[in-house]
Amino acid sequence: MLYISGARLVPDEQVRIALTKMDGIGPKKAIQVCYQLGISENIKIRELTKYQIDQIEQMIGQDHVVHWELKRGERADIERLISISCYRGIRHQDGLPLRGQRTHTNARTCRKLIRK
Repeated sequence: MLYISGARLVPDEQVRIALTKMDGIGPKKAIQVCYQLGISENIKIRELTKYQIDQIEQMIGQDHVVHWELKRGERADIERLISISCYRGIRHQDGLPLRGQRTHTNARTCRKLIRK
């Protein structure tokens, strides 16, 4: 198994598909990374050389916010909303839907902790 920025890449997948398994990289960014490095996006991960893998890892580390950095940023945003006690922060804190969804009959999974 190959790990880039904390994400596991399956050796039998094409490069452009394998890169999309990383949080923060979608299909368009995966194709851009392959194009900028001059790597064919259709070759398998196991066919990449060590040099190409290092190039991919370096480019993703420099230009893109991925995996743990992305999750840390999301968590910081939620903590900020909670600390200023805005409506969305309170809903996050209570584990309820934020965007005006109905909670009387729906939202069972997020209300499961509240009922017990």
